[in-house]
Amino acid sequence: WAPLLVLIGRLLQGFSAGAELGGVSVYLAEIATPGRKGFYTSWQSGSQQVAIMVAAAMGFALNAVLEQSAISDWGWRIPFVFGCLIVPFIFILRRKLEETQEFTARRHHLAMRQVFATLLANWQVVIAGMMMVAMTTTAFYLITVYAPTFGKKVLMLSASDSLLVTLLVAISNFFWLPVGGALSDRFGRRPVLIAMTLLALATAWPALTLLANAPSFLMMLSVLLWLSFIYGMYNGAMIPALTEIMPAEVRVAGFSLAYSLATAVFGGFTPVISTALIEYTGDKASPGYWMSFAAVCGLLATCYLYRRSAVALQTAR
Repeated sequence: WAPLLVLIGRLLQGFSAGAELGGVSVYLAEIATPGRKGFYTSWQSGSQQVAIMVAAAMGFALNAVLEQSAISDWGWRIPFVFGCLIVPFIFILRRKLEETQEFTARRHHLAMRQVFATLLANWQVVIAGMMMVAMTTTAFYLITVYAPTFGKKVLMLSASDSLLVTLLVAISNFFWLPVGGALSDRFGRRPVLIAMTLLALATAWPALTLLANAPSFLMMLSVLLWLSFIYGMYNGAMIPALTEIMPAEVRVAGFSLAYSLATAVFGGFTPVISTALIEYTGDKASPGYWMSFAAVCGLLATCYLYRRSAVALQTAR
């Protein structure tokens, strides 16, 4: 029953996170003080890094105190139990949040049929938003979710070293996300987004090549911290940008749809595609090709969305 329960738990987690991510981002954008929307919304992604830190720290601790057989038999359940204990607190916190002034000031709220119609009328924005998120979700899954497997299976580093790198990368993400958001408030979303996609294109594969040619704990840490900088700066600007490009009446639905599609198509498949690329090409740095492709998607989407920003978005009535 254990695998089935894990599957059900992951499905429930996915349903809740997919719906709540857009809502939280838009909520933070609407309560932000003038000129600080990027900084405020960056804490949505920042909170995810806390989860990565806790998960990596628990994994590191379990590997330090338990034998591998014990972890396989029962130790893997400990993080799940810890995660379940947080649920009641989150439920209570969520129930006590008040609606934003911007939301309550709206006199007209669309019916479900109108929400779907508005999203269809602006399908180009949703698809472009998905492509913009592709850079974020691919980089995130590469440097956090796939990193322990990459370090252990491909670079032949110890599980403890790989998990420690993941922990330090999460701390780095936590630092750079609000920096990226704040810089996008000061200089604009577009310059930060374009600069980071170009940096990813120029350095993702070369950096991973350096790591593949000289695998070590310090080299893996250095390379992933660099990619963490790119991810944090880009995502810090991308989240507020995504809240701004969606029609106000369907902002949460449009944000959530674009983000979920990108996560399903790009982020979720990053570990599988990275493994397949390594096996097919024989190049241990080939996951850099996948990140570069995602960077191209982000660059094209950014240029498209900000070129058409003067065009009024359509709302289906």
